[in-house]
Amino acid sequence: MQDEPQRPEFKDDSADAPAIKGRVGHRVIAEYVRNLGHGPGVYRMLDAQGAVLYVGKARNLKKRVASYAKPTGHSARIGRMIAATASMMFLSTETETEALLLEQNLIKQLKPRYNVLLRDDKSFPNILIPGDHPFPPIKKHRGMKRDRGSYYGPFASAGAVNRTLNQLQKAFLLRNCSDSMFESRTRPCLLHQIKRCSAPCVGRISEADYARDLADARRFLEGRTTTVQAKLAAEMQAASDAMEFERAAALRDRIRALTQVQSTQGVNPAGVAEADVVALHQDGGQACVEVFFIRANQNWGNRSYFPRLAAGTGPGEVLEAFLTQFYDGKTPPRLVLLSHPVDNADLVAQALGAAAGRKVTIGVPQRGEKAQLVDSALRNAREALARKMAESASQARLLDGLAAAFDLDGPPQRIEVYDNSHIQGTNAVGAMIVAGPEGFLKSQYRKFNIRSKDLTPGDDFGMMREVLERRLARLMKEDPDRETDAWPDLLLIDGGPGQVAAVDKVMHEMGIEDIAVIGVAKGVDRDAGKEEFYRPGQRPRALPYRDPVLYFIQRLRDEAHRFAIGAHRARRAKAISATPLDDVPGVGATRKRALLAHFGSAKAVSRAGLADLKVVDGISDALAETIYAHFHDKGG
Repeated sequence: MQDEPQRPEFKDDSADAPAIKGRVGHRVIAEYVRNLGHGPGVYRMLDAQGAVLYVGKARNLKKRVASYAKPTGHSARIGRMIAATASMMFLSTETETEALLLEQNLIKQLKPRYNVLLRDDKSFPNILIPGDHPFPPIKKHRGMKRDRGSYYGPFASAGAVNRTLNQLQKAFLLRNCSDSMFESRTRPCLLHQIKRCSAPCVGRISEADYARDLADARRFLEGRTTTVQAKLAAEMQAASDAMEFERAAALRDRIRALTQVQSTQGVNPAGVAEADVVALHQDGGQACVEVFFIRANQNWGNRSYFPRLAAGTGPGEVLEAFLTQFYDGKTPPRLVLLSHPVDNADLVAQALGAAAGRKVTIGVPQRGEKAQLVDSALRNAREALARKMAESASQARLLDGLAAAFDLDGPPQRIEVYDNSHIQGTNAVGAMIVAGPEGFLKSQYRKFNIRSKDLTPGDDFGMMREVLERRLARLMKEDPDRETDAWPDLLLIDGGPGQVAAVDKVMHEMGIEDIAVIGVAKGVDRDAGKEEFYRPGQRPRALPYRDPVLYFIQRLRDEAHRFAIGAHRARRAKAISATPLDDVPGVGATRKRALLAHFGSAKAVSRAGLADLKVVDGISDALAETIYAHFHDKGG
């Protein structure tokens, strides 16, 4: 495993910049130019309220910032940005590559209005074959590559990994159970019965034969599919000639499974072993970047991204920002194929190569198989953006309808939906989901473990009051002047007049009177379609049965309900697995396992004598005294 590169240190020059108050535009920028050096660095442009408008990098800070000090010659987008600039901040770096890395870190952190921002930077799943077991499993892995073993990927989604694993299990009969389950088996599990596992746990296959199948799986994941299939075909023919028809049939099924893997992977380029294909399509001020993952001459899936960008941003700038943000924390492949030339291609390639610890090539192919891959990715980007724009238009119509149906001031840009979940008051959880013009904003969902000890079990009104108090108090603390889009335009409450009254009281107590509140209660016979809607100070009302706005609200409520139930179940599962040992200072997971293995149960630990506690592996004399005191000194 490679060591992570050390983060460079940067000199902050912002303290040396002059303070210019009450002025904005190119004249302000010109004042800063006088004090700048000619080295590389990063600059920030801020508006009169101190909000960051733009973060940029430069090989020569003085020359780059001076270009903004000119009164004319800028695009409309840059002109608006310059006109709003009231102050600037600067960080000098040793190299331009360091400036590029710092620029993208600041963009992710500050989310400036005029920068290209990648809004989805989740990690990708891989297939992992561990290297520390005589019968290694084959399994899905996501996150840091800390475990020893061989990693194959990335795959575009968990679904792509699961499909591949499913077929590989059929083809190679490798186990996917945990090591603890493997050690505890006394007879084959169901996967062996349905011919998905060779049951090494109970000795149904030798270590040498399992290693042979594992080697075939590795060859397949490395792209040597022809070799694997030719080998299996020869074995099938030999088994058939020897009239071992059952074994021949099993080998036939394995060949079919491998063929199925290849057929579901779509484009499988013969001349491209390892590459990411990145294609950009822009339309109507929006953009879609499609990424294809080519590994071992196989297409391991694709994913669409919709970065936020200001109007007038060119494809080269979009792709430069996308690549540097996309590969932050990820290992880039040896080859990146693009649909458009990227700004500062050499610099970006150098930065990606530094992250990967080897050379990374960036290219824009014009012909041949590589160009066909880019064309395929570009077609997918075009279609994905068309779908996204259609969905956005539909969402905008629904928001307009929602505003008209409930006499709101305008279409809500941020809707927060609240629900509670509990079983007779136990493990109570409040949930908040968020929706807006782009649909559900899942990264902004929040759950609230109900903390109040004064609530009567099952007091839904009190739970809703606690959730809204905590939510609104946090908003008032973090953004009292409402300068960000974190404040909702509409609160949608799953409940009737009681819940709405509780929320309305909280808002009045906190002096918040400009956020609309709507309660959604199940109507007659609790049937979907007969919901009643409550607003503070108004009579309840209903919407027509087939009204699209009604279906929209039902989807919002159902999503909040789903999220609340999931949060409640997770909290309940955690509570079920909890033991009295969790409250003992100094007893973590490892020592808890040692105590439970020695005594058999937490109850037996609580009854154990001091001398018995001291003989447990990993328990020092001092900790034994702490454990003994925890269970025996309760009464003082």
